[in-house]
Amino acid sequence: MNYYSYKAIERDGAMIKGFVEAEDINIVYGDLSSRGLYILDVRKMNKIVADIQKGFTSQRIKRRDIIEFAKNLSVMLKAGVPILNSLSDMSITVENKHLKNIILNIRRQIETGKSFSDAVNMYKNNFPDIFVRMVRIGEETGRLDRSLSDIADHLQKMEDLAVAIKRALIYPVFAIVTTTGALIFWLAYVLPKVVTVIKDLGIKIPFVTLMLMRLGEFMQSYWYLIPLIPIAVFAVIKILKQREKTRYYIDLMKIKIPIVKLVVYNKLLAIFSEQLRILIVAGLTIDRCFDIIANVIGNEVFKRAILTSKESISAGSTISGALRKHEVFPPLVVRMIDIGETSGNLDEQFGFLSEHYIKKLNDVSQKMEKLIEPIIIVVIGIFFAIIIVGLLVPVYDLVSKMGKI
Repeated sequence: MNYYSYKAIERDGAMIKGFVEAEDINIVYGDLSSRGLYILDVRKMNKIVADIQKGFTSQRIKRRDIIEFAKNLSVMLKAGVPILNSLSDMSITVENKHLKNIILNIRRQIETGKSFSDAVNMYKNNFPDIFVRMVRIGEETGRLDRSLSDIADHLQKMEDLAVAIKRALIYPVFAIVTTTGALIFWLAYVLPKVVTVIKDLGIKIPFVTLMLMRLGEFMQSYWYLIPLIPIAVFAVIKILKQREKTRYYIDLMKIKIPIVKLVVYNKLLAIFSEQLRILIVAGLTIDRCFDIIANVIGNEVFKRAILTSKESISAGSTISGALRKHEVFPPLVVRMIDIGETSGNLDEQFGFLSEHYIKKLNDVSQKMEKLIEPIIIVVIGIFFAIIIVGLLVPVYDLVSKMGKI
């Protein structure tokens, strides 16, 4: 699949820019023309540039805006309001301008004869994949209002999950940034002044003090590298993750490193459970569910385990039996799925699991300060101990010399 950027003019005369994913440029022209756009320019994009732009574009519509859109549209359809009228009313009240334009464009596409799901699919870069799939399923089953309500509930759980993760990361990031700033200030500003006094007194500078002094001088001379190092590390990780094998080991580290594992692992289990719940409620087959989840789970270790489990299920294994072979799925997940298969209420079991792991992640976020604080204190203590030793040794030498006089 290729990426193409485009410039076009809408029916109201406004010029828009964007990018689409398509097999070839002819499909792009056909897609844009069907949306009633006057095409000015279409160019093929580099995949890495497209991925970066896709990340920025997807942020133009927040998840909570999509939740509100899905929930309100569900209520209006359930009340018997025609979809065209519903979209018109919602375009007036919605606050996000980008979403407002998309709603109006979707309405225009429906007026030209397209189904709601086909119209939404044209803006799949702006909506989560599960939204597009569930809308299509809702139309096929004649329960679009129910599907939209399920989408809103599902996305709300994902929003709660994202909030829990942010809450868990606030303290560690704040602690690391502030302590790093304090250490840099000591090394680059305070220590050189102290060392200057020691030199003026004619005291021999010990090795530890000399090393600290060199480190301070380096920071004074190359201070601009300090903000560049995190950017460089991020860029290197991005490049390494282009290779599947490297991506696998990076993702494996995320679910093995203590403390980091508490956030990442619980998040992945919550996403796996919640995605399966919503897809099973929608009536998809298990093998199709596993295919979809493997592409959205965001972790290569889980992806391989899910795809391997799908093959086992296709060969006749139970879901619980297939997942039991992979250690990334804890006994609780396997046990609850086994009960769901026996009782015939898999969706309820996955609902329980998603709520369980979201709650667990919330608990972790609340305890993160207590978990991180001892580690940070030890690291800072060691570093400041080195600084203090580097300063006290020369002072001790000075006192010793004065005592001999």
